[in-house]
Amino acid sequence: MRIESKCLHSGYTPQNGDPCVMPIVMSTTYRYDSCEQVASIFDDPTKGYIYSRFANPTCDAVEKKIADLEGGVGAMLTTSGQAASLLSILNLCSAGDSFIASSAIYGGTTNLFGFTLKKLGIECIWVPVDASYNELLGAFKSNTKAVFGETIANPALTVFDIETWAKAAHEYNVPLIVDNTFATPVLCRPFEWGADIVVHSTTKYMDGHAIQGGGVIVDSGNFDWMKAYKESGKFSDFVEPDESYHGLVYTKTYGRAAYIIKARTQLMRDFGCFPSAHSAFLLNLGLETLAVRMKQYCKNALAVAGYFSTCKKVVSVSYPGLKGDKYYELAQKYLPDGACGVITISIKGGRDAAERFMDALQLATDEVHVADIRTCVLHPASATHRQLTDEQLVAAGIDGGMVRFSCGLENIDDIIADIDQAMEKV
Repeated sequence: MRIESKCLHSGYTPQNGDPCVMPIVMSTTYRYDSCEQVASIFDDPTKGYIYSRFANPTCDAVEKKIADLEGGVGAMLTTSGQAASLLSILNLCSAGDSFIASSAIYGGTTNLFGFTLKKLGIECIWVPVDASYNELLGAFKSNTKAVFGETIANPALTVFDIETWAKAAHEYNVPLIVDNTFATPVLCRPFEWGADIVVHSTTKYMDGHAIQGGGVIVDSGNFDWMKAYKESGKFSDFVEPDESYHGLVYTKTYGRAAYIIKARTQLMRDFGCFPSAHSAFLLNLGLETLAVRMKQYCKNALAVAGYFSTCKKVVSVSYPGLKGDKYYELAQKYLPDGACGVITISIKGGRDAAERFMDALQLATDEVHVADIRTCVLHPASATHRQLTDEQLVAAGIDGGMVRFSCGLENIDDIIADIDQAMEKV
């Protein structure tokens, strides 16, 4: 099936007499007829359902759908995008390890990687998003276990050169993790360009309606853990018995799905950041219209970016889909069907002017959110990236006059009219 059809039909296939709409299974527990049956599922959690901290039928169906959309072998839902990013790293790194990350990623992830993981003894090595292949290679250490980047950075709107970063990661026998939140699998499927693991904040475009938070980790099944272990000694916990789970050997038992099963049996078991069945049901409603919505978001954003580029009060416009943008060529390569609905602008006059513009908007909402069905705006320097130092703000491509403008699905003439009247008040 093409991706539009997968959005509707993947994950749940009703049988004769079953409900056409994926049902909500509101149960934390599951009944079995014998202790032996329960024990067998503890031995292999893919054989059935034990407890919702491990899996739930509704969540399972949505996980299968997202894995199919991305082209992976399996997925695991989490309660937030932050949880997905955290577990994606903890599934690979322990105290004393390091990983490399692009400096142009979401501010919350920057804080997670640069401060919280540091407290756990895991070092994040920051590398500019535009680093050359040789510069990337120079950042690796003997204890580096992963590489992390964002397809379209939030809010800098840089485009991540997946192929180059994947090549560098694989040169050192480590996987590449890509946050694909802004692109979604409708616009870019990082596995096709060499990425090994994908994470999303499903709170954004996948949900689309700003009704519940969530995240997901998707495993491509392409990374060879045994090869990496033999050549570098890394990832022994994938190929040696897991003493915390009765000696299970993930590569031996689960093959290509070793990464995502390990994440579930170790990390979801211990951290418990699992979504409810109702949240998964609502996420699925968003996924069903994802392909249709992404086309319109991109169409509206391209028109708005073009309009901003003509405004004398706007110093700069960042939108990878706009000709002349620094990342236009990379966007044509990785995002030929559109570059999402988010634009960043820098308004002449800095922070005060940006705030006056935002306060004057009437249709667009000033809110701490992005990728909503409705047009919304945010001032990153005083909101999502408020915790960053001035140096980190510069590295993330943020200045005081920056406004993140997330185009919704309103009529494009109404969106532009709202921008026009607000600019008059700057």
